[in-house]
Amino acid sequence: MFALWGDDLSAALHSPDLRAALAAAGAERLQVNLDDEHVAAAMRIPTGDRPIGAVVSVWTSGPSAVVVSALEAVARDASGHVAGWEVEERRPIGPPETWDGSRGAGLANVAVLRRPDELSQEEWLHRWLVDHTPIAIATQATFGYLQNVVVEAVTPDAPVVHALVEELFPIEGMTDMHAFYGSGGDDAELSRRLELLMGSVTRIGADRDIDLVPTSRYLYALS
Repeated sequence: MFALWGDDLSAALHSPDLRAALAAAGAERLQVNLDDEHVAAAMRIPTGDRPIGAVVSVWTSGPSAVVVSALEAVARDASGHVAGWEVEERRPIGPPETWDGSRGAGLANVAVLRRPDELSQEEWLHRWLVDHTPIAIATQATFGYLQNVVVEAVTPDAPVVHALVEELFPIEGMTDMHAFYGSGGDDAELSRRLELLMGSVTRIGADRDIDLVPTSRYLYALS
């Protein structure tokens, strides 16, 4: 998975040339999560001065160096940069998926997580994957929930990141908290869900040092 920064990433990330280069390198699928006009009203949380503009996932059995090179070229043309990680994917809620490049339904939030220094990797993973996951599912209106645990960096200057999480929400959730949290217009239920979720988020350290990237989701089959 790759985080990309840049001024105009959309055309290059949807380019047939990029897909051809990735396919030639042995890639089988491409997922483009793009902060575009469809999610302009959504909330963003950057850790740096420049928000992440896109998150790209590539499933490949070929050499990762070729994939990295192709995405570095995209970032360079957009006056930006790219950071990438090998990840292990988990799918607590598999979303509906069509691999033809069309925009997927809803709002796809991608959160870039960093483990707090005070927690061991083992404890953090338990708190997140075992304790937090059912709470996140029960307190939000997600129809897709994907967890990606970082194995190692694949770009030399990639920042330390421990996981990337993708959650899919109804598009109305961009501006309607009840739609986002699935509380059905009940303010008391919304407050209950928020309190429960935020307490769990704090336990895994995701209340700080996090990038939140609102995106549209596009899937391409390359083979």
